[in-house]
Amino acid sequence: MRRSAYLQSLLFYGLSGPIVALNVWLLSVLFGYFQHPITILSFAAILAFLLNYPVKFFEQARITRTQAVIIVLLFTLTLFGILGVTLVPIVIDQTIQLLNKIPDWLTASQANLVQLEAFAKQRQLRIDLRVLSNQINASIQNVVQQLASGAVGVAGTLLSGLLNFVLVVVLAFYMLLYGDRVWYGLINLLPSKFRVPFTKSLHLNFQNFFLSQILLGLFMVVVLTPIFLILKVPFALLFAILIGISELIPFIGAALGIGTVTLLVLLQNWWLAVQVALAAIIMQQIKDNLLAPKLLGNFIGLNPIWIFVAILMGYEIAGLLGTLVAVPIAGTIKGTFDAMKASKQGDFMSTVTIPHDPEN
Repeated sequence: MRRSAYLQSLLFYGLSGPIVALNVWLLSVLFGYFQHPITILSFAAILAFLLNYPVKFFEQARITRTQAVIIVLLFTLTLFGILGVTLVPIVIDQTIQLLNKIPDWLTASQANLVQLEAFAKQRQLRIDLRVLSNQINASIQNVVQQLASGAVGVAGTLLSGLLNFVLVVVLAFYMLLYGDRVWYGLINLLPSKFRVPFTKSLHLNFQNFFLSQILLGLFMVVVLTPIFLILKVPFALLFAILIGISELIPFIGAALGIGTVTLLVLLQNWWLAVQVALAAIIMQQIKDNLLAPKLLGNFIGLNPIWIFVAILMGYEIAGLLGTLVAVPIAGTIKGTFDAMKASKQGDFMSTVTIPHDPEN
């Protein structure tokens, strides 16, 4: 009897790995086929999650949900319009200037390597930097080719981005209005024991996670922009925004953003790069140790190793979008099973009811 149970357990765990790998492969294939609609729906859902906070606030003031959604949508469009007129042109202009100067910076860094190698030879030090120099040359050629090819499709890219933005806003508007009906119809397809814990865990992870990450990213942009301006960092606003956007990727985003900015500044001035790295790391530590615990708390409850694994799997399946949603999805799965275990032990008391919508 024990041997039979052992064989069953061994068979279960032995088949789990291949089944998980097959499911990951199938998800990546499906995402490859439906990448554009899935991306649009995902960003619309995230925007709807975030806008649901102010919508609920207006509903508490005895305003109907439709009126609250319209007010929030108009305010959001106004905010995006102000940013589109003031901030976006500056960022685009600095991005174009940065891309134009990167080849010159790479050339200057190559000259610095030649001087360093000559200095080492004078001191009878055996340092061969030819391999690194060849890599820099290849990087220069690659960057120049990308700039030449990218300049041709700038207008098309901007038009496509504007169209996608309109689709995201329109879908978010309808999700705020009719999303509950669709959600209740879908959630009622699940077994009854999954519905309440899955709903609570999904709202907790997605709403709180993205709201917290956006606020933390804004903090980095707001504090780093004046610091970079004081240090006279070229493209200060662009670099601060790059670090702030990288904060949306948990666990490794801050390191990627700060490392990228430091490397770009290093091509021009090594001492300025050191100052930029120190300032960004200090602000990032303040954010992680003072602000993040208050905003994020421990609602995800994932081990850092599993967070890293989730990010890698998300990137493998859906690229950048996968890295953004991997952690809240993993947190939702963990929160659902934790709630179900607690309910079996009698420790989980649900306060969420899933009404049945007769229209679905």
